[in-house]
Amino acid sequence: MDVIETIGKQFAITLGYAMIGIIAFALTFWVLTKVVPFSIRKEIEEDHNVALAIVMAAVILGVALIVSAA
Repeated sequence: MDVIETIGKQFAITLGYAMIGIIAFALTFWVLTKVVPFSIRKEIEEDHNVALAIVMAAVILGVALIVSAA
């Protein structure tokens, strides 16, 4: 029973960190959409703004590095 309890605790901790990461990604994206004076979705999808897509990817990678280090 000790092994099953330990695996269950580790799974719960992993699930918790995954949820924190998803919340951090969503919060970051929400803040970025509120800060910029234009529609990020329109710029990337319709206008094919590659520079904005690269900046958004860099922000997502930055948040991922912070979450993974925690």
